[in-house]
Amino acid sequence: MVELKITSLAKYYGHHEVFSGLNYQATSSVIGVAGANGSGKSTLLKCISGLLKPTGGDVLWRVDQHQINKDELRKKIGFVAPYVQLYEELSVRENLRFILDLRVTNFKNGIDELLDELDAGHFSDSAFGELSTGQQQRVKLAAALIHKPRILILDEPGSNLDEKGKQAVKTVVDRHRDSSFMVILASNQKQELDLCDSVLDLNNRNGSQENS
Repeated sequence: MVELKITSLAKYYGHHEVFSGLNYQATSSVIGVAGANGSGKSTLLKCISGLLKPTGGDVLWRVDQHQINKDELRKKIGFVAPYVQLYEELSVRENLRFILDLRVTNFKNGIDELLDELDAGHFSDSAFGELSTGQQQRVKLAAALIHKPRILILDEPGSNLDEKGKQAVKTVVDRHRDSSFMVILASNQKQELDLCDSVLDLNNRNGSQENS
């Protein structure tokens, strides 16, 4: 089981408040984060994944009833976002192998299978920088999944994807709809939020949960 507890979370950039007093708690499920552009969806995902230090408050992760620290979180999390970049000069396969080497995992034999699942196998030897935006987004999804994370963070996962790519996102989300995983998906697209079991709406500043 994966558990997340957010307490009095706040993030400011100078005097600009992105959000404050945010409280939320969830166990293994698919969680949506909704809100208008500029409401802080991406900032929240960065804070809860350890990429960005909040101004105040706490983020607590527990996996199988064990509280994990920031270093452990990095090993268990996969992050997908349009602003996450891979090495343009490396091929798709080389990028994924590089990621696995950094993580020192034993999952190298699963690269071809994962690429095929995401309909990316036919351009696995192409340089990442030569791919279309939609193809790059599918590779970024593969990069987030390659180490078999327990926590999957998706920031606007359908951005620039064609229907085949969007179906791949749905397949990934449904496959992780299990008590052993947690998926957090930020979007303002109804089609993506409909994949979620519950939705945290940042337009509602008290951080209340709404069932989807």
